[in-house]
Amino acid sequence: MKKQSKSAQIRALLAEGKSVDEIAKAVKCTKKLVYVVRSQWGKEPKDWKPAEPLFVEISAPDMVNHPPHYNVGGIEVIEAIEAWGLNYRLGNVVKYVARAESKGNYLEDLKKARWYLDREITKSEEI
Repeated sequence: MKKQSKSAQIRALLAEGKSVDEIAKAVKCTKKLVYVVRSQWGKEPKDWKPAEPLFVEISAPDMVNHPPHYNVGGIEVIEAIEAWGLNYRLGNVVKYVARAESKGNYLEDLKKARWYLDREITKSEEI
């Protein structure tokens, strides 16, 4: 026997004249879902099936560990910097150039990259 969706269970109980509270308890769902199904009842074709789940929780990106602008081209910039063994100044050059288009202030990030590159050149000339 095929298991009924929550929406189908709710419609069946609505047809029986059950209250919203009774239906929510019987189907183990929120009253809000019962109200949504009740408001749509009769408006859909007979073979209508709601997309499950009706409510999808969207989480915000993790802005500390994996912000979207840290992942450029499918790799986190820190991984490339570490793999290439770059020092702090050169790592920052790569970081600012790689993320420049993603962060919102392209020219400012390029100037930051240039600042770190100029500093690396100065330090290298001192050696």
